[in-house]
Amino acid sequence: MSKCLVLGGNGFLGSHLIDALVEDGHDVRAFDRFKEGKHSFLSNDRIEILPGDFLNRDDLAKALVGMEYVFHFISTTTPITSENDPLIDIETNVRMSVQLFEECVEARVKKVIFASTGGAIYGANSSENVSEDVLPQPISPYAIGKLSIEHYLHYFAKKRGLNSTVFRISNPYGERQSLAAKQGVIPIFLQHIAKGEPITVLGDGSMVRDYIYVGDMARMIASTFATATKDLYNLGSGHGVSVNELVKTIGKIVPDQIKIEHQESPATFVEKIVLNTERFSREFGVKPQTELAEGIAKTWSYVSAVLADSAE
Repeated sequence: MSKCLVLGGNGFLGSHLIDALVEDGHDVRAFDRFKEGKHSFLSNDRIEILPGDFLNRDDLAKALVGMEYVFHFISTTTPITSENDPLIDIETNVRMSVQLFEECVEARVKKVIFASTGGAIYGANSSENVSEDVLPQPISPYAIGKLSIEHYLHYFAKKRGLNSTVFRISNPYGERQSLAAKQGVIPIFLQHIAKGEPITVLGDGSMVRDYIYVGDMARMIASTFATATKDLYNLGSGHGVSVNELVKTIGKIVPDQIKIEHQESPATFVEKIVLNTERFSREFGVKPQTELAEGIAKTWSYVSAVLADSAE
């Protein structure tokens, strides 16, 4: 089995990925800040916990020692923080990613696996069947930063021989998603509903997104990263759901009536984005297994439990 470093191992995506990698028998080193020494992933003796700061190059170099595969699943920003200050992405995510790739070359890792965004990166060319061949035209700083990192991976592949695979992930949701980060419409909606607060629907609710349950995402990546033949894959459900349909589905799960407020959509928001995932499914024969209602029910249980604990 492989020696895997997961950067952002205590985060939403990274912690689920770690669980999937360990389940498949890999040895995993989890790199993150690990505030108060707590971790989100399931405890296992195959996991080495390494506290560190992504913005510290020495910490990154230390984390890479002895590793074969590096999963770049860490981000210092969210779509909202990038929107408010685009320089943050350049100064932190983009800059430190380039330094990470330089260190990966020095450490002679086999491959870098990068978690990019499939929900925003296609931007002006977004539609309901977007393949990897469509030219990305991101219109948000968050997505521009992600695409920049993808381009730097291409550079390092050509210039330094660093192998990489990019997964453009569409709107992941599920347990462990931060309720404080204000990222992800599903946990945001569920948190407001649990508190008895109204949810905010942008525009008329016709905005379409492609949602993938985080456990499915983690298993799909963990089972394919080492054998992937392409440098880029879309990863999503392949099915579009409007905000109105999403609210209707949530309404069948939560016990209380949902209160809705409408606001105008920001100019940088994409109206419709559904990923074409045929490249991934053809090569690996793996598809998401969790239906939206089932995933939302699991997320609702998680959100309710977190809020109940915080209230005690």
